[in-house]
Formats: sequence, C-alpha cells, structure tokens
Amino acid sequence: MPSLPLYQVDAFTDRAFAGNPAAVCPLAGALPEAVMQDIAGENNLSETAFFHRQGEAFSLRWFTPTVEVELCGHATLASAFVIMTELEPARTEVAFRTKSGTLTVRRETIDAQGSDLYVMDFPSRPAAPAPALAASVAAMLGATAVEVLRGPSLLATFETAEDVRRLKPDFAEIAREGHAVCVTAPADAKLPGVDFVSRYFAPAHGIPEDPVTGSSFTTLAPYWAARLGKPALRARQVSARGGDVRCEARGARVLIAGQAALVIKGTLTY
Repeated sequence: MPSLPLYQVDAFTDRAFAGNPAAVCPLAGALPEAVMQDIAGENNLSETAFFHRQGEAFSLRWFTPTVEVELCGHATLASAFVIMTELEPARTEVAFRTKSGTLTVRRETIDAQGSDLYVMDFPSRPAAPAPALAASVAAMLGATAVEVLRGPSLLATFETAEDVRRLKPDFAEIAREGHAVCVTAPADAKLPGVDFVSRYFAPAHGIPEDPVTGSSFTTLAPYWAARLGKPALRARQVSARGGDVRCEARGARVLIAGQAALVIKGTLTY
C-alpha cells in the first residue's frame, strides 16, 4: 500500500495543544487531487498541506476536509516549520509556489533560548465597506456589528474584545449564505501588548470556527494598520484554542508571523 510522511504541527503558538493544528505531508511528487482531498478528510483538521520540491522552491497546496483553498496561513507556516526543522534544518528561508503566487517564509531566532519565529510574506487583500450586508451579517452572528466590510471573506468589526469573545454565531445560517466571516475588535486589558483580537467562521468550507486563521491577516493587517496608524501589529485570535500573530502591512504585501510546535510525526498509509 502507498504511504507518505505525516506531521501534525500546531501553528501560531509556542506549545502543543494550542494555536491551529495543521497536517503536513511532504511528497516525492504530485499526488492526484482526489487522493489529497481524501487524506484531508481523513485528517479532519482545518487544513492539510501537501508540498513537493520544484527546483529550489516547493509546490504547495492546501485542503480543508471538504475543499481545496487558494490561500492558507497556518498550514504554510506549518509546512515551513517542517522543512526548516525536520527535513532541512540548515535552511532559514523557503519559497512556496501556490495558487496565490510565490510565498516566502523566513525563520528568525527571537530570544536567547533559541525560540524561532516564522515570518510569511503574503499578498495584501484589503476589505471595502459593505453596509448593504449589515443585516445578513447580524443574522449570521446574532449581533450587530459596528461596521461590515467585504474582502476575500466578510469582515465585521465590533466595539470591544468582549463583544467578539461572547459571539455565538449561527453556523447553519453562515453556511447557507456561503460566506466565511471574520470578526474583530480592539484588544483590551486582558491582553497587554496586543493591538486587536479576531475570530473566524467558515462552516461552508467544513470549518465551523477556525482556531487561528493566518490568511485573514492579509485583510486584518491593512485594516488595523490604517485604523491605528501603525504598520506593525500584534494580534490574538480568541478562539477556544487561541493563537498569537504578529503582522505588518507593507503596501501590496503583508508579513504574518508566528511560532509553531510539532505534535505528531508518523506515516500515513492509504
């Protein structure tokens, strides 16, 4: 029976059992799309990443349990972590060829204990105001947002971090509408040093609530950089698992950074 290596990495955290778990499958070459989707469904995590070498770079694709996606942050971070810690530990930078263009990730040591931060260079995807969607977003979230914007997903802003924490969205309604919804607000005193909080709901993609959504910061970073008047920001995704994200708006690009922890290393047979 065929087999391939399988890693499970918790991204946007420095410890196991927090952040967003991603499955990572290094490949010798391309796999049929149907097989990758079956493997992602078997893993039943928000994303499974598959990569194989293409010259000095790597081809990278991401699958939820039900669909392939065009951009994923936490599984990109997890893939870079696997390459730069398990497969080629001498590397400090890696380039991925994806459906969203070439994405680079570099490793930076950030303290005397040797902790590493993985800094991803992604496209900026700003949102535009969409007041006509306010009523439908309120029905999805069970609460009225201060502002509704539309980018790759819907973005709903709230007055306080506590408003975001206590939301109880109607996942069936969000799935019916077919949108993913990101919610955000300024951070509060419970999170010193943090600029803003967020949550992310994508039940139409098989993910009722995503623990930490790296790709959402391609929209959140330019939004909060403009609102707060500073490009470099720290964020906390206040899901049940929670995760810490550093981001920086750089015009047409966004830097999105976090740590990672290896949880499972094994072999998948199919």
